Amino acid sequence: MPKFLTKAQRLGPAALIMASSVFLSRFMGLLRDKVISYYYGAGPDTDIYFAAFVIPDFINYLLAGGYFSITLIPLMNRYFREDFRHGWRFFSAAFWWVVIAIATLTLLAWFFAGPLAALSAPGFDAAAQERLAGFIRIILPAQACFLPGACFTALLYMRRQFSVPALTPLIYNGCIIVVGVAFFYIFPGSGMEGFLWGVLAGAFLGSLLLPFLAVRSKSSGGLRLFMTLQHPGLRRFILLALPLMLGQSIVVLDEAFLRIFGSIGPEGAISLLNYARRIMMVPVGVVAQAAGVASFPFLASLAAAGDRRGFDRTLNAALLTTLAVIIPLALWMMAAAEPIMRLIFEQGRFTGADTAVSAALLAIMLCGVAFWAVQQIIGRGFYANENTLTPVLTGSLATALTLPAYFGLARAFGPYGVAGAGVISLGLYTALLLWRWQKHYRDEALRGLGGRALQLTGMGLPCACLAWMICNLIKNALSGHPLTGSFVSLAVSSLCFGLLYLLICRYFAPRVWQDVIGQILRKLR
Repeated sequence: MPKFLTKAQRLGPAALIMASSVFLSRFMGLLRDKVISYYYGAGPDTDIYFAAFVIPDFINYLLAGGYFSITLIPLMNRYFREDFRHGWRFFSAAFWWVVIAIATLTLLAWFFAGPLAALSAPGFDAAAQERLAGFIRIILPAQACFLPGACFTALLYMRRQFSVPALTPLIYNGCIIVVGVAFFYIFPGSGMEGFLWGVLAGAFLGSLLLPFLAVRSKSSGGLRLFMTLQHPGLRRFILLALPLMLGQSIVVLDEAFLRIFGSIGPEGAISLLNYARRIMMVPVGVVAQAAGVASFPFLASLAAAGDRRGFDRTLNAALLTTLAVIIPLALWMMAAAEPIMRLIFEQGRFTGADTAVSAALLAIMLCGVAFWAVQQIIGRGFYANENTLTPVLTGSLATALTLPAYFGLARAFGPYGVAGAGVISLGLYTALLLWRWQKHYRDEALRGLGGRALQLTGMGLPCACLAWMICNLIKNALSGHPLTGSFVSLAVSSLCFGLLYLLICRYFAPRVWQDVIGQILRKLR
């Protein structure tokens, strides 16, 4: 394993690596969905394909797969500091229990795929649910790669080695694209099945094999895996992970709800919701998720050292900086939603009507991007303090309260109602999470958050109006060349938005200019 892949990084380079990874990962995800939309559009087979992920993803959520790094890193930091051998025994016990749990649940879900298909897509007919069950059985074994791989990735994060985790999603998405396209030409009657086999290949190569090889590399620090199921720290690990397993917040269930309630809507609704969400998650991943992932090991270290002042400063800086970038970006994307969807997806079997619907869905979803940003970072603040119970209970409460909204809005407004319900649920969850933070900890980490959000929104709205007018003018002027018009619209509108936003920020928000934009410009210079 090359040493540059396994060397430790500081916070700045770590954030840059993770931001670059998430950006490339989102690009690969967009390319994957672009390939799917080109060959299959938004139809029944694509709906079944996207619905096939509901059950495997739920198993992952049930075992807190997305939070393994969060639950393991604080404990591993503690045990490895006390005694190296003690730390390896704790990691080994946690790893083998994870392997046993995921293998058991995967086998059970494989045998009961039929009934589970009916639960995950209640709006499908019998034939579609039967095909859905077959799709579920193909991708279920991928979970046996994701969770053990997440344990190895946690070790890399603890060592502040971000390069290999940054490569994981790129390999995963690349395998899906390559295998899916190969199946289309070699087995043309197989439909979307090839993309599912690509999921399996990507999970093994990118999510399991690569982190394993990196962890056991000498340049990384090596791996010592004991055959043991016992360690005193397991009880603490279970107490931290159990709330994440039992509590299912809107953050982890948002995509599943789009697919479950989207099945109530017309044919293609699940696919269009998925395409719109894919675009919406680009700013969330590139800005908010990257900031959260990169800052978490440092927050965990500050919390373990008892440095509350340093912890509050780090968390506050992450929140304010993330909002300063993501709010104007979301406003521009709302103004340019139609050319974005047209340029990326409108080819092959993806029609102009599909573009119009998915653009409206994207504009609705972007209303919740700031909520995504705040909860990504403040949630990790809780986890760094080894408090998993509060955010999970808060998220579960918000989800339960908004379930009637999902059902009612889906029945009344179809996919538009599903997208709106997601924004409502996420906004409620973020508000409750901030309220709980104020109850548990000092307000220093949240200082200036609300005022900064309002200020950024107020500065961005006139810029978004200008960008929207530019997009419409160019669309009408180049109506005979839709793809060229979309490209020109995005280029011109983004330039005008950015220049006007910088001008307003420079003269009406000097603090934002100094804290965020000025720093970015200095880094570029």
